[in-house]
Amino acid sequence: MSDAMSDASAGIEAEAWLGGRLRLYQPARGSHRAGTDAVLLASLVAPGDDAVICDVGAGTGAVGLSVAQRVPTARVVLVERDPDLADHARRNAALNGLQDRTAILTADVLVPGAARRAAGLDPEFADVVLTNPPFFEEGRYRASPVAGKASAHGFPPGGLAAWLRTCVDLLRPSGRLGLIHRADALPACLDALTGRFGGVAVRPVHARADQAAIRILITAVKGSRAPLALLPALVLQDAEGHFTEATQALNGGRAWIGSPS
Repeated sequence: MSDAMSDASAGIEAEAWLGGRLRLYQPARGSHRAGTDAVLLASLVAPGDDAVICDVGAGTGAVGLSVAQRVPTARVVLVERDPDLADHARRNAALNGLQDRTAILTADVLVPGAARRAAGLDPEFADVVLTNPPFFEEGRYRASPVAGKASAHGFPPGGLAAWLRTCVDLLRPSGRLGLIHRADALPACLDALTGRFGGVAVRPVHARADQAAIRILITAVKGSRAPLALLPALVLQDAEGHFTEATQALNGGRAWIGSPS
């Protein structure tokens, strides 16, 4: 989903995203790095002009900064609990000239509300919340020996529901949530959204058309009473393993995945 670009002044490499319109420093390979999931999530919700976007669990900032680059009037808040990744996000915002429209908060979204607010996470400030939560609960998967990966991939039992409660708290009334998760986590995601969101739209993501879904993309509206919708699948590769036209457009930042309003 990205290509390496040399940064001679720093002696390291940045990666080209959005067809080269965005550059991102990432941790060394083998650590937790943004990739396909970030591209999909960043394209999931097309925000309105002057929208405030909150990227929860932002990592190096790939999702939020991609949106900021595509929507010149948007303001972005990147929320990341790992200080090293938050530093990467801060550096990436500056690298792309987006620092004036980007705030980076080092905060744990699983702590109680008072602690979140003390870290700068005020309630109901965001028009859109985009999030790629950790995929696994402790005790239900083999944790990576790499500390950064282990932290990014897992959280305590009940963590998904707590994570999404924070997303509710950050969204203004009628604000929109965009979420990506494992396909088999759909029941847990829907349970966590029940009573808090409506207008839930689920789009399965398949590596190839003849294979089972590997991800789900979910959008939802805070406080809505609209019914659930199951949307057409997004297929990433054709039978020969080449990116589909839809995937190429997403990689280049030329399209939004879209969802019912």
